[in-house]
Amino acid sequence: MRWLTDPLAAPFMQRALLAALGLSVAGGLLGTWIVLRRLAFFTHAAGSATFPGLVVAGPWGLAPPIAALAAGLGFAGMLARMTRRGATSSDAATGLLLAGALALGIVLASDVYPSGTGVDRLLFGTLLGLSDADLWLTLAVAVAAITATAALGRTWLMTGFDPAAARSLGVRAARGDGLLLALLAVSVVAALPAVGALLVTTLLVVPAATARLLTASIGALLAASVALAAAESVTGLLLAYHLDLPPGPAIAIVGGGAFALAALATAAPWRSGVRATG
Repeated sequence: MRWLTDPLAAPFMQRALLAALGLSVAGGLLGTWIVLRRLAFFTHAAGSATFPGLVVAGPWGLAPPIAALAAGLGFAGMLARMTRRGATSSDAATGLLLAGALALGIVLASDVYPSGTGVDRLLFGTLLGLSDADLWLTLAVAVAAITATAALGRTWLMTGFDPAAARSLGVRAARGDGLLLALLAVSVVAALPAVGALLVTTLLVVPAATARLLTASIGALLAASVALAAAESVTGLLLAYHLDLPPGPAIAIVGGGAFALAALATAAPWRSGVRATG
């Protein structure tokens, strides 16, 4: 038990744990809609696209969340412009902009602002060094995710699975989708200090993708996504403490391992045999 309790006696670990749980609530709930609406690649790209904004935030005297949000919104605007006429597919445009954003961020960090914040911290976060503002932002996003899921969950579900039927029933799909993307953008910004620009999907996609393999209803998927996100975050945080690892990558490894185990379990031959005989 001391392996579990001793690390949590440290104030910085208590702060990291509280932030991880707040992000787990937001990531689990919003991750459900990300997975169901097939927004995983967009989410990863939106997180990575904030890298140039994070690099220039310090030298330009900007608050990192504001700079990251501006970069993310710029990414979304350019993506919409590139795909508006249908000449470029959404996946291709997302990949091109993602590569461009990472390249720009690396050039800025290495040649233009060499004395700025370490690239590793921007890319992979620092869950053990969060500020009070970072902590309050994660808790605010968790509350917003709970409220939005309760108020708009049915709208997001209907517009995701049957847009035509949703419109015929008077569901305001455009407004619901806009709020989902806005909340997703804010959640990405909230996750950046903890896991960095490259690992936002660790909290916003991986737990929900794992839970989808194991559940058969929306309610179960939401609950399992939050539970998995919390379990993976706490486990990764404890492993990072005891093995002297960076917390963000540690959580990513735990989440990837959980997904792999779930995928193997649900694809096992004996399960196919049970379904065939049942």
